[in-house]
Amino acid sequence: MGTEILARVCLCAVLAAALPGLGAAQPPGQPASSQVAGWLQRIQAAARERSYQGTLVNSVGATLSSSRVAHYLAGGQAFESVELLDGEPHRVYRHDDRVLSLWPQRRLAVLEQRTLRQGLPSMLHSIEPRAQDSYDVKAQGLERVAGREAHVLTFHPRDEHRFAQRIWADVATGLMLRAEVLGGRGEVLEASMFSDVSIGTRPSGPSVAQAMRRLDGYQVTRRSPQTTQLGAEGWVMSLALPGFRLADCARRMLDAEPGANPAEPRPVLQAVFSDGLTHVSLFVEAYEPERHRKPLLTQIGATHTLMQRHGGQWWLTVVGDVPAATLQLFVKALERQR
Repeated sequence: MGTEILARVCLCAVLAAALPGLGAAQPPGQPASSQVAGWLQRIQAAARERSYQGTLVNSVGATLSSSRVAHYLAGGQAFESVELLDGEPHRVYRHDDRVLSLWPQRRLAVLEQRTLRQGLPSMLHSIEPRAQDSYDVKAQGLERVAGREAHVLTFHPRDEHRFAQRIWADVATGLMLRAEVLGGRGEVLEASMFSDVSIGTRPSGPSVAQAMRRLDGYQVTRRSPQTTQLGAEGWVMSLALPGFRLADCARRMLDAEPGANPAEPRPVLQAVFSDGLTHVSLFVEAYEPERHRKPLLTQIGATHTLMQRHGGQWWLTVVGDVPAATLQLFVKALERQR
């Protein structure tokens, strides 16, 4: 889903050296392809290499939620933390590829060795330069977000298989401060933005490593997804998926549904596809009549979810910030080979 990251300050000399042509406010327009690639590379690098902390606000329809997030680097290692500030207390910590989810009220902990590039659910995914193969990128000038100067870029899809998006990238660092997913009429389907943010300083308070060791009194479940390939699991995508490439594939334990016990997930095959800007996750699991009662298509904000039976033995769940017809295309393309 769309999310944000950190700040930007109007520092024309630094920006002009890093991104030629963006040092001053310029009229909105279509930048050169090479210039777009430079912007996207800078945004992608900032998501990996910058330290920050702040409050992230998410808007999906009439629903608002907020999280306290932090990301920092130390000794060549990456640390992240997310604390949900609404609803049931829930905290997520990451140390490199180890992810710990905590439900303090229920004293439940799930420790997972992640292989997929999804990262933490509240963190903004990076943007790959190849996104311009599927989107026309336009500069929309400068605006302020969380008190910092940001450059506004819009991503207009070149076909009907994806939504338009708009991002605000920090002028000084390239980090994203705000992101929106737009519907066909230009309406905002969902949005994320930092209400406050600090960049370049190590977060205060207990370290992520310390928090991940404090599990006394918790029921701990450990998971280790196994990297695999669709073909090795007996599946193939028989149709072209415009702009989307397979990013990761793993056998893992699917997170429990809301309200269920997080320590009781079910095994699935998950394939993640990306067009450089947005992602689609395809889950394949054994069909169980008592749970998989009927096909279902839902939409929450920009996120569509399609669930249906595949043949006699399988149940598919496809999720992504894309139109429903795009999910149907994924279902149609998936074929069983053995």
